[in-house]
Amino acid sequence: MPPDGEVARKLGNRIISALTTNPRFLAAAIPQQIFPPLFNRYTAADRHHFGIHVDNAVRGDRLTGLPIRTDLSATLFLSEPEDYDGGELVIEDLYGSHEVKLPAGDLVLYPASSLHMVTPVTRGQRVASFFWLQSMIRDAHARSMIFDLDTAIQTLAERLGRDDPETVKLTGIYHNLIRYWAEV
Repeated sequence: MPPDGEVARKLGNRIISALTTNPRFLAAAIPQQIFPPLFNRYTAADRHHFGIHVDNAVRGDRLTGLPIRTDLSATLFLSEPEDYDGGELVIEDLYGSHEVKLPAGDLVLYPASSLHMVTPVTRGQRVASFFWLQSMIRDAHARSMIFDLDTAIQTLAERLGRDDPETVKLTGIYHNLIRYWAEV
């Protein structure tokens, strides 16, 4: 789908609208800017795949010209895994190689700095949306700690209530860490 086409922009805006109301995505990404989603289709007939690579450090939107630092990459699966063979997103990190093939509507968020690839599709077609985002928290380790802290605070808030003194104290620490690390 042409990235500058009206349909791609409309669908991309729909994806961004859904993500920016998803608390788990917001907690994990802490997005400052989201690159307009792109779409691809890999088929067995075309033997499409994407070899091992690291994403570009900076991307520019063709319509707006605005550059963003690509801290995180995202892939939104739009085909059901049983509809195609192959087409796994393979992400390499310190703990090895991880194959990702999720149900339609599920998204994987991973460091844009990681080596990754899409294996060849051998049957059917794999349709996905992919994009990048710049986080307010540049450092991946800091972003991970903030996500863990946020998750723990949410669990405590459910168990003890949002007005519990320790929950309030941890929430303050959370916001002060974001204030300390955020680049806006």
